[in-house]
Amino acid sequence: MRKVLLPLVIAALTISTNAQVTEKEKTKELSEVVVYATNYKYLQKVRPSQTASIPVTLLERKVAQYDVKATGYYQDEYDVYEVNFYIPEGTILAAYDKDGKLLRTVERFDNVNLPKMVQQAVVDRFPGWQVTKDVYLVDYHEHRGVIKKYKLKLENGDKIIRVKINADGEFL
Repeated sequence: MRKVLLPLVIAALTISTNAQVTEKEKTKELSEVVVYATNYKYLQKVRPSQTASIPVTLLERKVAQYDVKATGYYQDEYDVYEVNFYIPEGTILAAYDKDGKLLRTVERFDNVNLPKMVQQAVVDRFPGWQVTKDVYLVDYHEHRGVIKKYKLKLENGDKIIRVKINADGEFL
């Protein structure tokens, strides 16, 4: 009986220990962020006023933390490095200079949490319509700033319309 119970107890303890480590790693990944001094402005500009989904925030942090010089492809002779970052929810194409400074990004995310201003603007202008699909687009440039907009697919019964709206709730 001991030979059967002992392996089961050890297996149960191991499984619960692994689950706790995974949860801690997720929290650690969200809380500890090292951002180069040249790229912190990017995070400040693209950070939405409302809470964004965690995958979007994590990918934007990865973009800000990325070190061009640490890659095996770095060479002093190139002026710009373009790097693609992917997650299931979306993608970011980022351009860095040879010193690792983030120059510009083009971002696209599907079905993210809409800010309250966008949700309220849709409800006010299209009462009774449901948002069935959304695309969040961000265009960041270090000198021109950031442009954020949403492409929404709205349905009401068998009727479908598509609208574009910026992050402030203004229809385009």
